[in-house]
Amino acid sequence: MTKNWPTAAEWRGAVASDTGLDRAALDAAVAVAIDGASTMNRDIGAALADGHFGEPWPVCRTIGPVRDRGDPNGLILHRGRIVARWGDVERVDMTFSVTKSYLALCAGLAVDDGLIPDIHAPVRDLVDDGNFDGPQNGPITWAQLLQLTSEWEGTLWDKPDWVDHNRDLSAKPGAPSRKGQRRAMHPPGTHWEYNDVRVNVLALALMRVFRRPLPEVLKARIMDPIGASDSWEWHGYENSWVEIDGRRMQSVSGGAHWGGGLWINSLDHARVGLLMLRGGAWDGRRILSEAWVRTCLAPSPLNANYGCLWWLNTDGTQAPAAPRSSFFALGVGSNIVWVDPENDLVAVVRWIEKARFPDFVAAVMRALPPG
Repeated sequence: MTKNWPTAAEWRGAVASDTGLDRAALDAAVAVAIDGASTMNRDIGAALADGHFGEPWPVCRTIGPVRDRGDPNGLILHRGRIVARWGDVERVDMTFSVTKSYLALCAGLAVDDGLIPDIHAPVRDLVDDGNFDGPQNGPITWAQLLQLTSEWEGTLWDKPDWVDHNRDLSAKPGAPSRKGQRRAMHPPGTHWEYNDVRVNVLALALMRVFRRPLPEVLKARIMDPIGASDSWEWHGYENSWVEIDGRRMQSVSGGAHWGGGLWINSLDHARVGLLMLRGGAWDGRRILSEAWVRTCLAPSPLNANYGCLWWLNTDGTQAPAAPRSSFFALGVGSNIVWVDPENDLVAVVRWIEKARFPDFVAAVMRALPPG
């Protein structure tokens, strides 16, 4: 793997020409990304109010800020060079559950700093705020929160955990669903479920460990060192404020399920994808430990296609044409950061229909040089 990095000109807008890639196939991939534009309502507030996540009132009430979305945009990096870009890659947009993967980066910093000595230890050993009391929540470990197997039970920021019981990520908005139908709880670590309330519990627990807001941690430790812009924002909810050491802080959300979450442009996403591609290093500087990157990308025991808040391609489900070593940050919309270590590739795709993303990947794979 090379150690190349995009030049200043490439980050500003110039696209590398002598890449060895098939330009026609690359152009075809860009065409898929544009022609396969998301049908999600551009008025995100209306999309959430209209029950995009299939929840009844008042559970579905938006409690975080929202903003209208833009047009499809994105870019592709190959061997550290920007080889394609389309749309307004500097537009700051909501990114929904891609935010979860940024939460994993913050967790990695806590582990690297020794603030979390063991992710397999109970969270209650470090966090005593009532969220990890009792027989159901007491045994929950950091790893279980990161791998979505915690089975945390309760209500946080007025959202009950059962709102995401039986959630089917393959279901289309408005389709019949069992989401939100209460079920019997399982012991922590024995059931995988995509549950935004529990991810928000993790965000709060991490803030308590750092004793400072997570956006401050992310900016100082990751985004500034990798040269990201100052345009990104990470929001919580109107009621997600707590006091730590006499300071009032907002706990951020791990997505935009009820508003909030990370608002960011595609160039900054690409920088984070490149950081992960390079194993946590940036142009000779260690940002995250290689050990933490490996931890994020290790298949969880209960879902081989999920690591620690990063999606995997273990069985080709996310992208059949992509190498099985590929991994992704995924959010509704769809918002996608695709990292392919085998081909030294990063792609950011914003506002594409989920069903069209495999076509985009297949086109990109056809553009790669033989061997």
